[in-house]
Amino acid sequence: MNLESFKIAAAHAAPVFLDAAATAQKAVGLIGQAAEEGALLVAFPESFIPGFPIWAAVHAPIRTHEAFSAFATASIYADGPEIQRIRHAARKHGIFVSIGFSERNPSSVGALWNSNLLIGDDGNVLVHHRKLVPTFYEKLAWNPGDAYGLRVAETRIGKIGALICGENTNPLARFALIAQGEQLHVASYPPVWPTRPPEEGKNYDNRSANRIRAAAHAFEAKCFVLVVGSCLDQTARDWVTNGDKAAAAVLDAAPTSESFFVDPTGEVFGDATTDEGLVFATVNLRHCIEPKRFHDVAAGYNRFDLFDFRVRRERLRPAHFDDVAEETPEIVDHSETRLVG
Repeated sequence: MNLESFKIAAAHAAPVFLDAAATAQKAVGLIGQAAEEGALLVAFPESFIPGFPIWAAVHAPIRTHEAFSAFATASIYADGPEIQRIRHAARKHGIFVSIGFSERNPSSVGALWNSNLLIGDDGNVLVHHRKLVPTFYEKLAWNPGDAYGLRVAETRIGKIGALICGENTNPLARFALIAQGEQLHVASYPPVWPTRPPEEGKNYDNRSANRIRAAAHAFEAKCFVLVVGSCLDQTARDWVTNGDKAAAAVLDAAPTSESFFVDPTGEVFGDATTDEGLVFATVNLRHCIEPKRFHDVAAGYNRFDLFDFRVRRERLRPAHFDDVAEETPEIVDHSETRLVG
């Protein structure tokens, strides 16, 4: 690690809904802006490309077949042209990028993962993570992932890890990152997350929950947390509601997401926003050290003679074929090849 104090950015932005190429181009622009402002890391929201499948929350499953088909068609491969463009931007600007996307599965046209890539400042993929368990109605869009991506990248700006939305509530997933010495954690979220019609009482307060989760992880890991949410613009809202007044009422009543930063003591610092745009904070990794003296759960404040935690960190695949050489961890993981050109 060559740096201790540096600037990071959250891209609190709306995708160009269901347009992967245009959204990737928007991400490239924001990457350039973040770099111009001096940031060494910029993070994008959950499923930024091609947008979040919020239609699964506001319509009955039997009415969402066309929505799912459109979403699956707009989803992208981890080694597709959209990701290549973002990787080139990371290398061009010398900035680390964390980006969420809906990942297509070469084994099935109807199978998707909720994924996140951590891309190095040289444009190469450092971590390719697939959300372990889609949350609630997300199961109507995404398949479960695996633990292959529960990795912390050791970089010139410290040890970076990431989890997607509800995974930040999973203590075992979080501990898997803590145990690798995580110093900077990215937590990505959707624009809204409705759980009940407004006439039936209080909706799940995603904004409040995200602050609790971020503070908990920062305090337990003694790391910095970058929380990045998305925006639901009018185009996406109109597409999702499709003229359904009840669906519109649900979306309008749900709290919008927030992007913000948390220090290793659990305190919010730096900029915060619920409006579209880049927000920044300056982190100093030396501030991760003192709190470790109080309770370091990856070292002296644990009892490894009593607790035995194991993680099956491998890619899961639908079949193993004896006549096919399995040279890579997972045949779909071409995103982890070196960036050329």
